[in-house]
Amino acid sequence: MISLRLLVLGLAAASPAAPPSTAEQLHAVCQTHALEPSNPWALAHGITLEGRDVRARDGRRAVDVIVSDFLRRDEAPGGRGLYFESFTAQGHPVQPHPALLEKTLVLAGVPLGRTFRTEAGPVTLKRLMEALQRNFHPTLASSPEGAWALDALGHVLTPGATFRNGTGETVRFDAVMDEALVTLEREQSELAEGMKAGLPQVPKRKQGIYAHPCGGLHFFQAVASWARHPAVRQAWGGRLEVQVDVLLYRLGSEARQYEAALAAAPQHRLALLSQSLKFYGHFLETLGRYRKENGWRPSPSQQQTVVRARQLLEATVRRLGEAQAFQRMPVLAKEEPQLFWDLLGDSCHAAHGLDLWK
Repeated sequence: MISLRLLVLGLAAASPAAPPSTAEQLHAVCQTHALEPSNPWALAHGITLEGRDVRARDGRRAVDVIVSDFLRRDEAPGGRGLYFESFTAQGHPVQPHPALLEKTLVLAGVPLGRTFRTEAGPVTLKRLMEALQRNFHPTLASSPEGAWALDALGHVLTPGATFRNGTGETVRFDAVMDEALVTLEREQSELAEGMKAGLPQVPKRKQGIYAHPCGGLHFFQAVASWARHPAVRQAWGGRLEVQVDVLLYRLGSEARQYEAALAAAPQHRLALLSQSLKFYGHFLETLGRYRKENGWRPSPSQQQTVVRARQLLEATVRRLGEAQAFQRMPVLAKEEPQLFWDLLGDSCHAAHGLDLWK
């Protein structure tokens, strides 16, 4: 007779493998499409998810490819100094948002003393950050495009830091980040009013925070990260915590609107699901960073909102899978390139968000 143990083992071996988890699916997308050495923007997203030691397809570390292949130097009087070129040979933007690459390197934990070989000679990450300070202008504190520079500098500077930019202006970084908090409060004010009034949702019309790339969540991350310093938290009082509550309220507001749009415009299903992936993934990443960097301890109700965000992300990935979106990405890269880039970048951010909440 076959023993019960052998029978159980045989049935287990014959049963189909468990389907991949949401995180596994998103990691696979990122690992498949984000490691091409010809695309530094994609590599940056691969680094964000897989870490500073991840390697590009050609075997080199992705951080080396980004700096060695795409950094340039302008030594003319009044020139730009060290800078990343605008487009790759294939016509792709190198970094669509200012300082995206520098921010990626810094947040991945690349040491400031790390030396890269470039056509301009050996360059350290410290020199790249000095070049970023040289080209920095305080107006980035109120600009939708300022998030990445603020986040990068916020991780190499400390409260009380000052520096001089290329125009000779003395920049007080505390004042810059104070203004960034004011900007966040202003941009989220309509959502804050909706939350106070108990409205189920605040319509998205590309107003306020919705006018920012990725729904302003990179800007939120930069501001919140600066508050990891006790002196900053003390100076800001409870103002950032109010903005966290507004972000938590925003989850339900946006989820309702995505569902309504999917029902009203099924012909745009893939694009709408892509936007859902962007928001839910960045939402989890933003609060995951806040917990990791600032020691945030969500209340039971706040934790329930985080769980709900994960459920919404899982449902979105399931729907994208049913639409064969990830399998069709090579075709989308040719026929609908913007949708391809959205799916790729937002898959990496969503996977990172899930990893931060393990």
